[in-house]
Amino acid sequence: MALTGISANRLELLQIADAVAREKSIEKEVVIEAIEEAITKGARSRYGAEHDIRATINPVTGELTLMRYVTVVEDEADTEGVIGVERLASAKRRYKDAAVGKTYEEVLPPFEFGRVQTQMARQVVTHKVREAERERQFEEFKDRVGEVVNGTVKRVEYGNVIVDLGRGEGIMRRDQSIPRENFNISDRVRCYIYDVRRETKGPQIMLSRAHGGFMAKLFAQEVPEVYDGVIEIRAVARDPGSRAKMAVVSNDGSIDPVGACVGMRGSRVQAVVAELQGEKIDIIQWSPDEATFIVNALAPAEVTKVVMDEEDGRVEVVVPDDQLSLAIGRRGQNVRLASQLTGWQIDITTESQESERRQREFAERTQLFQEALDVDEMVAQLLVTEGFAAIEDIAYVDENELASIEGFDEETAIELQTRAREALEREAAELDAKRRELGVEDPVLDVEGVTLPMSVALGQAGVKTLEDLADLATDELRGAFESKGGERVRNPGALESFNLSVEDAEAIILRARVAAGWIDAADIAPPEVEEASDEADSEAGSDEEASDEA
Repeated sequence: MALTGISANRLELLQIADAVAREKSIEKEVVIEAIEEAITKGARSRYGAEHDIRATINPVTGELTLMRYVTVVEDEADTEGVIGVERLASAKRRYKDAAVGKTYEEVLPPFEFGRVQTQMARQVVTHKVREAERERQFEEFKDRVGEVVNGTVKRVEYGNVIVDLGRGEGIMRRDQSIPRENFNISDRVRCYIYDVRRETKGPQIMLSRAHGGFMAKLFAQEVPEVYDGVIEIRAVARDPGSRAKMAVVSNDGSIDPVGACVGMRGSRVQAVVAELQGEKIDIIQWSPDEATFIVNALAPAEVTKVVMDEEDGRVEVVVPDDQLSLAIGRRGQNVRLASQLTGWQIDITTESQESERRQREFAERTQLFQEALDVDEMVAQLLVTEGFAAIEDIAYVDENELASIEGFDEETAIELQTRAREALEREAAELDAKRRELGVEDPVLDVEGVTLPMSVALGQAGVKTLEDLADLATDELRGAFESKGGERVRNPGALESFNLSVEDAEAIILRARVAAGWIDAADIAPPEVEEASDEADSEAGSDEEASDEA
């Protein structure tokens, strides 16, 4: 855009503004403001930067007005760096009614732009127009996240594809494209907008063909029931270009969601597969029951048993021996996608492995009871068979429950409980001696919730003083997962083996901080009140259950 002088034809400025506005798809008023600012800067460079000069263009007639504003200030006023001011003594020589605070307006004559002013004006207008264009682009695309758009490949830079979307330009990074998919300039491409960011260099429209949302939107285009909301896509997990799993559910009991998405002879799913470069898609039935959903997600493998650990978000799945490789999949693909789809960390074991583990646990508990209670193998096995897993279970169970076991009587029950309690006392003495040997101080054991075995574990982890315990984070007590190299890795905690809940770990740390004087006891009063409330609710629930059973 060229500006040769403000004495140019009035309509010429409007024509320039119209042309730029149409080309950049921005408002004409924005271009006029940019030209006004450019002329203003040019005039200040011509007349002096200390002058308050403002240019205005009539948007109808194109008439340009150049005004200088002068404000009168005290003679002693500090005017350094202030534009458009004049001291009172000087102003009185020019204006008869000069007074402090009064502003005067003067119309400046037209002038021709020199080379420097022309270059400056061009830069100002270009900058303002570019800013307006970026803002327009951001406003247009910010609400289109989650849409599938068609574009043309503009250029390819280091594996990143720049796509012309018509009224904007998007970028599809290398990791968001389907592997082994190559694009050439001018190729038509279909992409998913997964983010729009406002950045200093302009809005970034982030595109993807590897995002799970892209596959979901493609099914919405191919399957009318999905588009209409009769069938919902609840979750998608993809290994782009290789395999994907999609969980669907129908809001209409008469419609099979899986069959509808597959289509007659696979016509619907094949249309999506073709767009995704042959990616194999497993369409499964979503279920509100987590265990059922996990079983469905592992298809085509058969599952015989599911054991869920909601605390850690893990689930152990037992499969027949001949189904192990199918459940895991090639390079762990099947179980990895099922894990992504369900949000659970899935551990797979075979029936024979589970049987071996159960036998090992049975043998270990039997031996524990034999040694601690000084009983023969048959009695120990009988206790394990009845569901007793630890010495504490026997020591503090109701005496009648022990006496009711076949072959036991009241005298046997009393003797077993006596031996169990003596065994616990011996164990406590040994643990306390070990705690002292490790250097764990008494105040640590005095913290409510910390048991003798815990104090030994803390000592082995280097936690020996009240301050050491108070300084820990919850994850340092319980252990936590973190991502390393794309895989979840477990960082063990000091009390990892005690299966503490998040609430219990937080409570121990807070009590240690109170005992150490770091915080006031009142700071943990609300959680205690909530716990008391929960206990009251629990007791009320227990009373109701007892009433129902009665």
